[in-house]
Amino acid sequence: MNPLAWIDDHTPFPHPSKALPEGLLAVGGDLSIERLTEAYSQGIFPWFNEGDPILWWSPDPRMVLACADFRVARSLDKKLRQIARGDHDARAPVQIRINTAFVRVIQACAEPRGNVAGTWISPQIQAAYHAWHKAGHVHSIETWMDGELAGGLYGVSLGRFFFGESMFARVSDASKLALAYLVLFLQREGIRHIDCQQQTSHLASLGARPMDREDFLALLGDALQHPSPRWPKGRLLADGQLAPLPALTP
Repeated sequence: MNPLAWIDDHTPFPHPSKALPEGLLAVGGDLSIERLTEAYSQGIFPWFNEGDPILWWSPDPRMVLACADFRVARSLDKKLRQIARGDHDARAPVQIRINTAFVRVIQACAEPRGNVAGTWISPQIQAAYHAWHKAGHVHSIETWMDGELAGGLYGVSLGRFFFGESMFARVSDASKLALAYLVLFLQREGIRHIDCQQQTSHLASLGARPMDREDFLALLGDALQHPSPRWPKGRLLADGQLAPLPALTP
């Protein structure tokens, strides 16, 4: 078994193949934009509890959603068709937007769920990803209903790859609506895969599948050879286009 690597702010990451069987690769370092970019570019991500040292992971297998495999239940498909009919209506009651409420989205994702009191999305994580958001690589996809934030998700965009981080919903299916519109946007921009990190039955129900680490890293390496798409603030449309909000709102 490989020994666990302890790193400082400038120590290069070990190769992901050096991770322990559960996926833990290294401990320590910081959450600077440079460090996070280095990590994600190598298929590594931070995941740790508040008060603990930073833990870096590269699980094998890796849960990945191919955009072409995204599955939509019949009830959700009906909602999507209803929303699409109001795409160009500035007063449509349901709208999917990008990057108009990032701080609120990540804070909502950090809220306790069910009987689970804690969260890995600590203030330290929120501050780090907010800084990365302002640098243009972390984005929120938001479902708005009657002018209120009803659900959404946030994630990292590097090259032609999207790394999903967390979702939340205050209204049934609100996060799934955001994901469905995200998939349409990514496909339009030539991005074919979403990293989902950990295996769950919920992700599997949406079409995500486990992938060997070696295959995942090859897929990621190819995607990073291309530039990232632009992610300006705006409203997502059913054809995957991003429309500027000022043109759609009074």
